[in-house]
Amino acid sequence: MLAASERLFTVTADLFADSHSMLLLTNQDGVILKAAGDLRTLAAGEKIHLTVGGDWREGQAGTNGIGTALATRQPTYIHGSEHFCEGIKSWSCAAAPICEPGTGAIMGVLDISGPPTTYHINNLTLAVTAARQIEMVLAEQAACEHMRLLAFCLQRLSSSDATGMIAIDRAGRLVHTTGRVSLPVGIGERFPGMDESSAVEDWARHLPEGLRSEWFNPVVVDGSTIGAMLVVPARARSVSARIAERSGEADPQRSCFAQIQGQSTAMQAAVKRGRQLARRRVPVLIEGETGVGKELFARAIHGEEGGGGPFVAYNCGAASKELIASELFGHVRGAFTGATAEGRPGRFELAHGGTLCLDEIGEMPLELQPVLLRALEEGVIYRLGDTQPRHVDVRLLAMTNRNLREEVESGHFRRDLYYRISVTRLRIPPLRERDIDIDLLVEHFNRRLAQRHGVAERRLSAEIMAVLRAYSWPGNVREIRNVIENLLLTSNEEVVSLDELPAELLDETATVSVVPPLPDQSTSLEDTERLAIARAVRSAGGNLAQAARALGVSRSTLYRKLELYRLDGIVKPFGG
Repeated sequence: MLAASERLFTVTADLFADSHSMLLLTNQDGVILKAAGDLRTLAAGEKIHLTVGGDWREGQAGTNGIGTALATRQPTYIHGSEHFCEGIKSWSCAAAPICEPGTGAIMGVLDISGPPTTYHINNLTLAVTAARQIEMVLAEQAACEHMRLLAFCLQRLSSSDATGMIAIDRAGRLVHTTGRVSLPVGIGERFPGMDESSAVEDWARHLPEGLRSEWFNPVVVDGSTIGAMLVVPARARSVSARIAERSGEADPQRSCFAQIQGQSTAMQAAVKRGRQLARRRVPVLIEGETGVGKELFARAIHGEEGGGGPFVAYNCGAASKELIASELFGHVRGAFTGATAEGRPGRFELAHGGTLCLDEIGEMPLELQPVLLRALEEGVIYRLGDTQPRHVDVRLLAMTNRNLREEVESGHFRRDLYYRISVTRLRIPPLRERDIDIDLLVEHFNRRLAQRHGVAERRLSAEIMAVLRAYSWPGNVREIRNVIENLLLTSNEEVVSLDELPAELLDETATVSVVPPLPDQSTSLEDTERLAIARAVRSAGGNLAQAARALGVSRSTLYRKLELYRLDGIVKPFGG
């Protein structure tokens, strides 16, 4: 970034010489790296540490232009008394963040500071323009580096017996991939654990599951390490097949409703509706809170009948609108800075003949929603930078944890698109509505995760189970899975103790009474129903209305069943 700003600071030196202002460049931590401008202002800045080496994060200096721009990720003007610290209230600061091309990560801030007399709204415009100029230089530098990297990689690939290649730049960003290699990041995104602060040679330890370290090679050109490449040999099975096998996706039994855990009335109703929708090739809007298992239902809808073509998933809330457009519709060569040399198909094309699953559809930028609507209605897409129509046939499964009707009314989601994606709807119940499934899920994750990690299953006492049943589980099934996995990996003791449970879980359930457990050995449908009722009442703390909702029955039916199975006594300990 320092090199990218060099020309800007040189050109603007004369402009700021007699302006009573100065130009500052910071890193992503708010530490000033470079300063130029009016000499008197620079001298005044030194007195308050507004100089090279000064730390201007909000946590260090309170409200100020640099720190606020870092915190909000937005251009910011902080004038006079708007500053937090008394010593800097006689300054006026316009600051704009500098973002890394591709990832959008904050790299630093460009700031224009001076006494209050220099206040002018155009200063913020100038700061934003200067920041964008640095970003353009960074993008040009990255593009040149990518060309060198790709030239080396393609030369190596053409002379090897390989089925695929992955190119990663020195910043750890994916530059190119061939051979339909399945990866957890898209073009321009950074691989976890890979960045300029670590040696390229160490990146092999952070490869995504399914990629082998022996395929990994640093790329050195003219004595400089400019990135890395992975060459997938022809004799190896495809990476996507290996990943699918390891994650269980290669097993058709995973993509079916039989593998969905749940005996509650609410969950069984959702499964029944899902099975019905699986036979109809229409769009489905899958609604539910975070962690309820929406993608599990999406995969089951796709895979229930078998032979349904590819299943391609994409998270609409994970990137900028430009990257989302490229990922969904693909691009041709030279469509934008950082575009691949030969172009790239988007998720629509990859899902042709199968299912396109769009997660967090409510996060789709408003500007892209008409394009998505047209693609769904006409079955035609255009790659970015291309005029050639491409026909696609996909079944759309959209997922959201938002209330899209409210988003439509507030103007954040197009009404016509909402009606197009919600031809049919499927609501996945939260765990608090299916609390009789908690025992089943605990047992399931205890067994499966113990096998995965090669550790022994742990025993949960009646006291522990009472707490788990009473907790509201805001993170739903994902949260209960994480809790069980943590218990398995953080202790070798056979029995789980109460103090091992997360603090938030203990705080919420501090008043839980432990009711002696009922026998779990069910020998008939009546025994199963009796156990389910008892657990629902216990989980509801004796609240019969809540227990009836969880069971999917009326209160009068619940009263009758309590009397029939002589369970009246389990209500009394709760005072009901």
